[in-house]
Amino acid sequence: MSKVIHFEVQADDIERAKNFYANVFGWQYQDYSDYVGAPYFGVIAGEETEQGANGAILPRGAARPTLGQGLNSFCCTMGVADYDKTHDLIIKNGGEVALPKAALPGMAWQGYYIDTEGNTFGIHQPDENAK
Repeated sequence: MSKVIHFEVQADDIERAKNFYANVFGWQYQDYSDYVGAPYFGVIAGEETEQGANGAILPRGAARPTLGQGLNSFCCTMGVADYDKTHDLIIKNGGEVALPKAALPGMAWQGYYIDTEGNTFGIHQPDENAK
């Protein structure tokens, strides 16, 4: 079996995208542009001891998806400790609701959002009492 070990977020405005994800999820960045030969910012999405993948933010290589188009690529979901607090941070930092908070009964709260670059992502708060 193989699991995701790296992700990439495509952006129209790299600094805007970096600020959005730093302000909402606390991501930090390393500049790999010289190594790659193009703008490429490595994402440190958590401590080495935490589960999950790190990734990168890079320039969008094709047209931005239109609203209502649906996904045409992978969608990453971030685990969060407080769904409502994270929702508020997303909206405050320019994100939009794609699909509202819903219960995965007996398991978690799940919802989907659109970042400042038009990309869809999810947030997931484990909660065995979700109904």
